[in-house]
Amino acid sequence: MQATQILMGEHRVIERVLASLETAARRLEVGASPGAEYFLRAAEFIVGFADGCHHRKEEGVLFPAMEAAGVPRAGGPIGVMLAEHEEGRRITRAMRGAAERMGAGDAGARAEVRRHALDYVSLLRQHIMKEDNVLFPMAGRVIQAAGQSAVADEFERIEREETGQGVHERFLGLAAALEEEVRG
Repeated sequence: MQATQILMGEHRVIERVLASLETAARRLEVGASPGAEYFLRAAEFIVGFADGCHHRKEEGVLFPAMEAAGVPRAGGPIGVMLAEHEEGRRITRAMRGAAERMGAGDAGARAEVRRHALDYVSLLRQHIMKEDNVLFPMAGRVIQAAGQSAVADEFERIEREETGQGVHERFLGLAAALEEEVRG
């Protein structure tokens, strides 16, 4: 399996959470909502899975392998992806802060939660599309088969040693719970 297929599989999980986050944010418009706790748990998923597991693999393994194969960081797709990762982190911090204020009774924070949640959904959907359709095919062309295997092995090591045993599964469970909460 190519390393990028692993990342694309993770994208499908992230997209499920994006769909449920969008639903929850849209409900804030009409006064209904799953509550501040939902958005705090969504932020936990984003920080722990989208950033902590997924982006860690991209930034720590895939992007350096692409650079070693001649793809420049600055002025190219890697630099764009890194900037978008940072923007996603900024939006997530803002959403979390607004959700905390909303949970403490600040009625004005609801609009902020909604805005930040929808900004994150929009950013990540575009980001995933660029990675799936531009960056990952490029990685498949420039990283030779042995390099692909080494990248995939390093992804497995990150899952095992850096993120911890059972962490990936815990976040898959959180994704399912977030989906269920807006479905019910």
